[in-house]
Amino acid sequence: MTSSRPYLLRALHEWILDNDCTPYLLVNAGYPGCSVPEGFIEDGQIVFNLSPGAVRDLNMDNQWVIFNGRFGGVARQVSVPLPAVMAIYARENGQGMVFELEPSTTPPDDTPPPQDEKPAAGRPALKVVK
Repeated sequence: MTSSRPYLLRALHEWILDNDCTPYLLVNAGYPGCSVPEGFIEDGQIVFNLSPGAVRDLNMDNQWVIFNGRFGGVARQVSVPLPAVMAIYARENGQGMVFELEPSTTPPDDTPPPQDEKPAAGRPALKVVK
């Protein structure tokens, strides 16, 4: 059976936005395959604001969370393998979900798909409607 993590992550992201809250993603920055801005890592972890105003081109598929954001005024693409996701929660009240830690392994498919690549058939890219 496939992991439930990507499905729960997408659902919780939508639920947090539907409740007019700010979705924060907690990531294990040391997980193999993570491409995150190193200057923002604290204690091996990094937190991302995944609200529509904070990121662009957000794509959460079954293996990766990929988006473009600005960090210290510098545009950057972020790629996070799903096993590196530790939690998703609302900034305003802390409601969300903490995920079980998964052992570090080779990242899925070794590299994330290019940002301009279309999602697999039947798997539309996440679109946030407010």
